[in-house]
Amino acid sequence: MTAAKNSRPPARAALVKTVVAALGDLKAVNVKVMDVRKVTDVADCMILASGNSDRHVRSIADSVVQKAKAAGFRPMGMEGERDGEWVLVDLNDVIVHVMLPRVREFYGLEGLWDVSPSKPGKVSKPAKPAKPARSRKPARAAPRAKKSPASKGKRAPRAQPAKKKAGPRAKR
Repeated sequence: MTAAKNSRPPARAALVKTVVAALGDLKAVNVKVMDVRKVTDVADCMILASGNSDRHVRSIADSVVQKAKAAGFRPMGMEGERDGEWVLVDLNDVIVHVMLPRVREFYGLEGLWDVSPSKPGKVSKPAKPAKPARSRKPARAAPRAKKSPASKGKRAPRAQPAKKKAGPRAKR
């Protein structure tokens, strides 16, 4: 999937600087800039960043769009701003992904798009994320009484009205 790009110029350094500055202004976490020209024709550069909440992610993406417009770059589009878990800003040759940390870890875009410097053209494996600290769980309540195996999956029978016995008076 290696693609040669002779027709397009490399990612604009000024645009990348503007985006990184916008991410830094709003305290984006774990910012990573990747040159993806050897991997895809979609873009020259991808920038990944994380936000602390969905509101933070949305505001970071809005700031990137505003600063890019102010610097004279026209954004092609923006996706995901409604939910705010993952917002993608398309700046033509530069694509910016702003995500919540759990979404970023789940999709692992760094491993998908990062090109290892030792072997050009090969995609490196994603790094294993650090295990989160275990929290203490509250004590569980006493277990419920178990159902008998005969009643599993079966409904309890309906109560039937008592039948009258046929006696000497019933024959009239």
